[in-house]
Amino acid sequence: MSSLVSDHQHTSLGGRLPAYDGRKILYTAGELPFNSKEFEVTLCDNKIGSSGPRYVTVGRSFFSWKIEKPTKLGLDVSSTAFVQAMPLIDFVGEILNRNGVINGITDFDYVKVCNIVLGQRYQKKLDETQVTNMMAITCKRPSERETSIHKIVQNNNYNSAKRANEFGIEVDYNPTSVLARILTAPVLKYYGSDSNKCVPNNGKWNMIGKSFQVGNPKIFYVRPDQVEAALQKICLQARAVQKIDLLLALLPDKNGSLYGDIKRICEIDIGVMSQCCLRKNVLKSSPQCLANVALKINAKCGGRNSVFADIPASLPVVSNKPTIIFGADVTHPNALDDSAPSIASVVASQDWPEVTKYHGDVHAQGHREELIQGLEDIVKKLLLSFQRESKQRPQQLIFYRDGVSEGQFRQVLEKEIPEIEKAWKSLYNEKAPITFIVVQKRHHTRLFPSDSNQDTGGNVLPGTVVDTKICHPTEFDFFLCSHAGIKGTSRPTHYHILRDDNKFTADALQSLTNNLCYTYASCTRSVSTGMALLSVSCLILDRL
Repeated sequence: MSSLVSDHQHTSLGGRLPAYDGRKILYTAGELPFNSKEFEVTLCDNKIGSSGPRYVTVGRSFFSWKIEKPTKLGLDVSSTAFVQAMPLIDFVGEILNRNGVINGITDFDYVKVCNIVLGQRYQKKLDETQVTNMMAITCKRPSERETSIHKIVQNNNYNSAKRANEFGIEVDYNPTSVLARILTAPVLKYYGSDSNKCVPNNGKWNMIGKSFQVGNPKIFYVRPDQVEAALQKICLQARAVQKIDLLLALLPDKNGSLYGDIKRICEIDIGVMSQCCLRKNVLKSSPQCLANVALKINAKCGGRNSVFADIPASLPVVSNKPTIIFGADVTHPNALDDSAPSIASVVASQDWPEVTKYHGDVHAQGHREELIQGLEDIVKKLLLSFQRESKQRPQQLIFYRDGVSEGQFRQVLEKEIPEIEKAWKSLYNEKAPITFIVVQKRHHTRLFPSDSNQDTGGNVLPGTVVDTKICHPTEFDFFLCSHAGIKGTSRPTHYHILRDDNKFTADALQSLTNNLCYTYASCTRSVSTGMALLSVSCLILDRL
């Protein structure tokens, strides 16, 4: 395509400089001097030993993959791993030496003459050391990241690009200034009297002097030397006496394989809840550590840690009538896996008006299928579960859907929402009052504070919401940073409302969404997305 443009721009193309999308479409800033025309493109073959020109079908070859600045790929290079440019034999030697095998790599001649080209994205899962190293490099303070972004934009010099001039595009090199509001954090209440109330400060609070409602767990302590056989035998013996509510495992170190084995055996083979923690942390007897473990155990055993002290103020619209809140996501296999199924998970609240307990459904579906299969039956099952737990049927439904790109909005509107409507109609014989919200975290928008409204790390304060200027001009969407940035630069969550039968005002929906981020049972901090979506993530991760 590059040859076609250079050969015919000032003749057949009438002086136009087209932009090609790499597939089937060629864009121009004005009309071409013809309606239809065929071009023959001659490409030179640079391979050694080739003779004469060759004729090829031009497609994605328009893009040069000789990468000097990885940012041109549209990748988030701040958190993307690239393979180091080096001789292939050295790379293989590093891998084999890491696994304790260092002989025999010189038996293959092709290994000796190959080099790894600069800029190749590493798509396999990183090990624990690599993740730690990447986080140390990529977690920049907000001021550093803002400066880095500004330098990249200036160095790329977009306004001098020929195609930018051709299409009349001018890029502002300065960040966009927007007006933001800081939402008030909800007051929380733990089990017992009003003295158990707490007001979060900068998105966090502590458990000093607090207690919570317990689920009455009965725990057997085990020390498995041989994980699978020991767990199976001990649980079988224990069940002969009484039901096991939870298995507490003290791990000797951060062993991902051992942790995975325990979770797999407990979840799949035995069918019992489990809680893992490091032995060294337990022996320290730190009140904060033990309180955090107690929070997790209590939630897994059916207890409730905290609720909103003022439910009508903290749950606008939801507190007016029985409401069920859903969260849903689909997790896909890694980029190099072409056969493993995707995992879909859906959770729904069960305890209106508190909205702190969730039941869920998780299942495998087709490889890399983003739309949730069998959603009608899942929603129907969770609606009936809500009725049993709350002793009443829901009168409105709120659905937070994670993992959907803007290009898939229409598919969701045409396929997933009708499935929800069918489930509601089959049970209640009426139209479903649905508020459907897409939650997006994989974007490149960052919010930097321009005044004193920042936390100790230099990030925007928890509860910062932006719904103008950088949002859609006609549709209902907003950016919300509900959590405090512990390390690096906070990433706001983008909420896009595809349907709203319950007639939320912007303030009410933003306040509700922010407050739901304070109900996560496993920590005493506000989190980046609401309890519904975090429950989805935990449901998937506990079963992977």
